Amino acid sequence: MQTATQIIQTQIDNGTLHSAVLHVCRGDQVTQHVFGKAQVDSMFLLGSITKPLAAAVPVMILVDRGEVKLSERAVKYLPEFNEGARKDVTIEQLLTHTSGLPDQLENNNELRAQHAPLSEFVKGAVRTPLLFAPGTKYHYQSMGILLAAEIVERVSKMPLPDFLLQHVFTPLGMSRTVLGLGKFKKSDMVPMQTEHAAPEAGGGDPKAREWDWNSDYWRNLGAPWGGAHSTASDMSIFLRSFLHFDGKVLREETARLMIQDRTPTLEAHRGIGFMVGTASLGKGCSAHAFGHSGSTGTLAWADPATNTTFVLLTALPKNVSGDLILHPVADLISTLS
Repeated sequence: MQTATQIIQTQIDNGTLHSAVLHVCRGDQVTQHVFGKAQVDSMFLLGSITKPLAAAVPVMILVDRGEVKLSERAVKYLPEFNEGARKDVTIEQLLTHTSGLPDQLENNNELRAQHAPLSEFVKGAVRTPLLFAPGTKYHYQSMGILLAAEIVERVSKMPLPDFLLQHVFTPLGMSRTVLGLGKFKKSDMVPMQTEHAAPEAGGGDPKAREWDWNSDYWRNLGAPWGGAHSTASDMSIFLRSFLHFDGKVLREETARLMIQDRTPTLEAHRGIGFMVGTASLGKGCSAHAFGHSGSTGTLAWADPATNTTFVLLTALPKNVSGDLILHPVADLISTLS
């Protein structure tokens, strides 16, 4: 653990990294380290860790209720999503990145620059051409996650942030987790080092400051593919709910479906919303590990084989922090005996 914290502290000391929190829980032993400007309960922009948290789990709650089935076609709930092969896309394919939808819309940056509501992204996603026949390939796709979240809103007749608060965050005791800002203020959140932002988030361009990760627009938007905020300890609670099933949010058999490999013959191994296996999590993780990373500089996983949860939230985007911090630290923690 000392070597892992040194990796993070070195980047704080040389000014590369501004804020980070590392939270590791192995069995009953909990260790948390705070770095730079962060505090113990600092809330970070999760990036794509939002996907399993804010889209996949709500869908599975509806599965639990018998209100939707993973095998159903999305067009049943999104009747406008009916042109060509779109009508064959299943809800499961939206959540396993096998729908054929693109990651981002071609006009993503223009929509963000216009401060478009999520409804405009939905309109774009139901019209955008598929990249391949549904179910035949893997292609990471935030727009599939968006449509899965849209189905939740239409079926539940609730705004997704409210649904999450009522049915996920409150039951689990995740008091500092929110999609968008909710009752919190932007000043409550750790600022992103946007000079290293991903291209779809402004790429560090000063002209993108009105719609990049630090903008009022993005922090409030609540994008189900990347707009949730949380603390390291809250994220550990979330992960541990899949290690020790308590039925507070999902029935055990439903939760287990989420962390099983649903794409064993494709190039990437995905559960329902989660990455599964060792790839991109930690080199010492077992094949049963599950989790997700975020382009905002975040990584969280759990490994049933060692009863371990790992959460590292940083302010430094993954295109810099991934190789420099996130993966080296995760590799070290995952190989601890």
